[in-house]
Amino acid sequence: MNTTIQQHTFDFLAAAERLKGTALHTPLEFNERLSEKYQAEIYLKREDKQLVRSYKLRGAYNMMSQIPASLIQNGVVCASAGNHAQGVAYSCKKLKIKGTIFMPEITPKQKVSQTTLFGNGWIDIVLVGDTFDDCLAEALRFTEQHQMTFVPPFDNYHVMEGQGTVGVEILEDLPDTEVVIMPIGGGGLASGAGTYLRQQNPNLLLIGVEPEGAPSMEAAFKAGRPIKLDQINRFIDGAAVKAVGLLTYPICREILDQILLIPEGKVCTSILKLYNEDAIVAEPAGALAVASLDLCAAQIKGKKVVCIISGGNNDIERMQEIKEKSLLFEGLKHYFIVRFPQRPGALKLFVNDVLGPFDDITRFEFIKKTERESGPALVGIELKDREDYTGLLERMKAFKFDIIELNQDQTLFEYLV
Repeated sequence: MNTTIQQHTFDFLAAAERLKGTALHTPLEFNERLSEKYQAEIYLKREDKQLVRSYKLRGAYNMMSQIPASLIQNGVVCASAGNHAQGVAYSCKKLKIKGTIFMPEITPKQKVSQTTLFGNGWIDIVLVGDTFDDCLAEALRFTEQHQMTFVPPFDNYHVMEGQGTVGVEILEDLPDTEVVIMPIGGGGLASGAGTYLRQQNPNLLLIGVEPEGAPSMEAAFKAGRPIKLDQINRFIDGAAVKAVGLLTYPICREILDQILLIPEGKVCTSILKLYNEDAIVAEPAGALAVASLDLCAAQIKGKKVVCIISGGNNDIERMQEIKEKSLLFEGLKHYFIVRFPQRPGALKLFVNDVLGPFDDITRFEFIKKTERESGPALVGIELKDREDYTGLLERMKAFKFDIIELNQDQTLFEYLV
């Protein structure tokens, strides 16, 4: 065991016993599709099947069940992007503790309604701030003002210990596991489960996975300490934090073999494949581990690999956005500003001769409404194969259509699309 982990003594087996009757022992499922694709034995740890559809219940309950009664008489407070909130809400109901839960204003409606459901009258919800970090600041102020007990989403040893029971179950179900791939937000799951796994098998390969747009743990690794990122992409909300924990960082630094950064669009592709091909509803953070397999394919070949599906709280209203991001990432959807040639039948020419036989116009609108016949138009085109894009560009130039490729201009893309 390394010196960092020795600074705190975790009792993961006691935590697992404490969670019996509250958290489920979730399935570890062999996935034939992924195994064939990557020539490995790929298993999915289905925390999306947890009672609150994520592993967060484990840490919340493990901590809250150990707080002395004298410290919780005024109730508890938490800040969460959604999943920790549901874990705390369920624990409040189970332990009969009043709770106040702070969530960012951008939290999907599905997570807000589920939190209310799991709390069943024992919690109040406050929506505040654009990011988790804004929400956290408000929650901490509220906690101090009302002399309540704060339940951290990740930066607490009891919370990490609870999350570590995911690792306990993995080795109970598959003792000869060789690789475990874990999503990282604040680092609670990776530090807890990773510590137990490393203690049991020092040779096990542990890979942490972060969103490319919120690489807070990688930034901490590079800086030698947790640092606060100025900006993050909030799309993968369950793993989008500006700074990892002061307690989780040194543990992750010691036990993780590597960190992989995954583009948000690639995660969206994995969400769709899990849904369409495996009937698994994964939220963006929950699909991170599976989305990383392309990046570590050579390392995992021939090995027994566990990918943790950390959560399944995905709002159905987000699916169109998820599909759009996937198509853009895969090079199957492109947006243009097209200025049509000043000649009759230009639009007909564009449809009949410029578009390929399988190309589809998904959006068409004139930018200047007073120049509908000759002004520029915003055109969205979906391709069947990304290789068709070269031919599309060549035909546009051959027929003298003046275009701007919006996919190549992030500023214009965000403004117009």
